[in-house]
Amino acid sequence: MKTALRLGVAAMAVTGLMTAVPAASAAERPAPKETERIQTVDVNGIEVDKEATAETRRIIGADTVAATATANVCGSGYTISTGAWRYSTYGTTYTWTNGTTTGSSYYDKPICAVFFNDSGYTKYMGVRLSSNYTADAPAQDFGAYGSYAGPVYQKRGYCGTVYSYMEDSAGKVLVDNVETVGSCN
Repeated sequence: MKTALRLGVAAMAVTGLMTAVPAASAAERPAPKETERIQTVDVNGIEVDKEATAETRRIIGADTVAATATANVCGSGYTISTGAWRYSTYGTTYTWTNGTTTGSSYYDKPICAVFFNDSGYTKYMGVRLSSNYTADAPAQDFGAYGSYAGPVYQKRGYCGTVYSYMEDSAGKVLVDNVETVGSCN
């Protein structure tokens, strides 16, 4: 009996609290998070992720024409470099973002990747871009290319990985490398 009485009093107290507290109005609800932009530095007129490696900055600065061409291959809005990796005289992989997303998560930044063939000869090559979310399928482009493989895209690829591959006409592997996109730990 005491237990039933206690439960009844507790239920009445909860009901009283629920009716006493009005529902939050639209003005009291937290506003959606502002679009967050990746912080950048200028490297010879190109926006580069502030957290990009010194090597990425060097590669972008050494050949801004090639870096800009890659951004153009990615398409409208891809204006911030998140990484660049040079593989001897064989090729260079670039990743780009538009740098914005709704919410604060850097993991949700859209990414584009292109692997440029710097050899001057058609090679079997490819680029694969993986998101940092296991549910997202990787985007890839492999084939015989004289200029570049890609572009490939991930809607939320920041902190994902980019894989670059190239072989010569005899099938000898020239490039076989995986890098992390963006500045992630």
